[in-house]
Amino acid sequence: MKILVIRRDNIGDLVCTTPLFSALRRHYPESRIDALVNSYNAPVLINNPEIDQVHVYRKAKHRSAGESRFAIWLETCRLIVRLRRTQFDLIIVATPSHQPGAVRFARWIGAKQIIACAANDTPSGLGHEAEQVMHLLHPLGIKEAPGLLHLHADPQRAAAFSIPPPPQGNSPLIGLHISARKTSQRWPIERFAELAGALHTRHGARFLLFWSPGAENHPQHPGDDDKVKRLLELCRTLPLVACRTERLDELIAGLSLCDRIICSDGGAMHIAAGLGKPLVCFFGNSGAEHWHPWGVKHELLQPSSRDVSDITVTDALAAFERLEQRLIAE
Repeated sequence: MKILVIRRDNIGDLVCTTPLFSALRRHYPESRIDALVNSYNAPVLINNPEIDQVHVYRKAKHRSAGESRFAIWLETCRLIVRLRRTQFDLIIVATPSHQPGAVRFARWIGAKQIIACAANDTPSGLGHEAEQVMHLLHPLGIKEAPGLLHLHADPQRAAAFSIPPPPQGNSPLIGLHISARKTSQRWPIERFAELAGALHTRHGARFLLFWSPGAENHPQHPGDDDKVKRLLELCRTLPLVACRTERLDELIAGLSLCDRIICSDGGAMHIAAGLGKPLVCFFGNSGAEHWHPWGVKHELLQPSSRDVSDITVTDALAAFERLEQRLIAE
């Protein structure tokens, strides 16, 4: 059987879909299992052994400077023609809510069977995104809980990172990811600096710093370069290396090197979970039950105000210590 899984959403959504690929491979070990994703989230599936081929299309908003929408449309049409020639037996639109655009995409590609959420048909009684995605396999008789998330970092890209040497034995390497799309998810830079200082004093911790590169006033992809400059000045005496990751596969490779991750809810958090990293995560105005890190030990902080700026350094440090105690106890 030839199966195509479509997931056109954001990074975290695709990461939470990796257990579905694993389940399909277990139940259909001899089948061809392909994925159709966008150019923004495609690196999530790098080196995934459950997938035979990843097909990538570009959204108009991700086109290069000076490139026309018509060129993107033509490129997408050519991709659809190629996929139609494959003659898939089954297409799964792996989104736990109705997506008319993705369903149209599936119909244009054509298949003997298409599984997708109908309008107003959202799985009930299921909490996490990974659980809701797995619910889409019920028509195939696959009714199991999702396994772990799975990401695979590129070893060559990982080897390119500079890592601060340990000042003492068993000194943890902690990844700090400071960026967040929503304002309510952004923890103040000064608190990241104060937390890093406390963790270095208590644990001899070293740090890799990650962020969304770019200027804050960029109209399409605002970044946190200015915040990084301030943070580096505040942390100038600490063993901290700033890791400018222009590409998603670079971010995945960098996070794979860390022993622990501290970040807000977002794509980087799900990447960390997919890499099996224990983490401390900050949640603002987002649903923790639906989007918490899946399958890894974590400490989740969400203030009643639903604004991460109300999380203190004391709160974050206590959460890290609780996480360490849980890891020691296992």
